[in-house]
Amino acid sequence: MSTLNRDLLLSLSAAGHNEKLSKMSETIEEKIKSYRTAPFDARFPNTNQTRNCFQNYLDYHRCNKALSATDQDVAPCDWYQRVYKSLCPMSWVSKWDEAIESGSFPGKI
Repeated sequence: MSTLNRDLLLSLSAAGHNEKLSKMSETIEEKIKSYRTAPFDARFPNTNQTRNCFQNYLDYHRCNKALSATDQDVAPCDWYQRVYKSLCPMSWVSKWDEAIESGSFPGKI
């Protein structure tokens, strides 16, 4: 392959790569603008927010269960989900979800 062709291919692939990076950065910027952290909860004033995380996880599932049982819209429960997703490590949430599915979750839902 000639040097000219190689340089042309490299510049074209770099241009395509730059477009992808530009689109990715725009998507990330949009997500950052809409990102909200968990608000202050007076029940959990300490720095350690582990109990806050777990309580909001429980509240989300309790809310879903209660509203689903009466055939109501579960949209109000989304607030609890946003809070626990903001506070809880993803690994904890996935383990808790698996425990709920297997019936071995220790919390009272």
